[in-house]
Amino acid sequence: MLAYCGIECEKCGAFIATKNNDDALRVKTAAEWSKLHNADIKPEDLNCSGCMGHGVKFEYCANMCEIRKCALVKKVDNCGACADYACEKLGGFFAQVPEAKVNLDKARGK
Repeated sequence: MLAYCGIECEKCGAFIATKNNDDALRVKTAAEWSKLHNADIKPEDLNCSGCMGHGVKFEYCANMCEIRKCALVKKVDNCGACADYACEKLGGFFAQVPEAKVNLDKARGK
């Protein structure tokens, strides 16, 4: 399962922690993401069943992520399927998560 932004959900700490109810992984992932994104991410906030379906979502992705909002409006499976790929919304994200660009390029057929 590929998120709109190109993250592979099956490799995402929040997704895995939710799927396995793994509090230790939530703590580890919160520390890593807090440092990476210069934010205060709490372990108890790391619950996610994927940004595309129904169910629980990581709060940032559910409520603030401009990439997800845009993909929902454009009704694309992921940003790689968008006519405007790769737009400015993705630039900073790709700098932080370069594997997301690789995944979206593959999804796009590049």
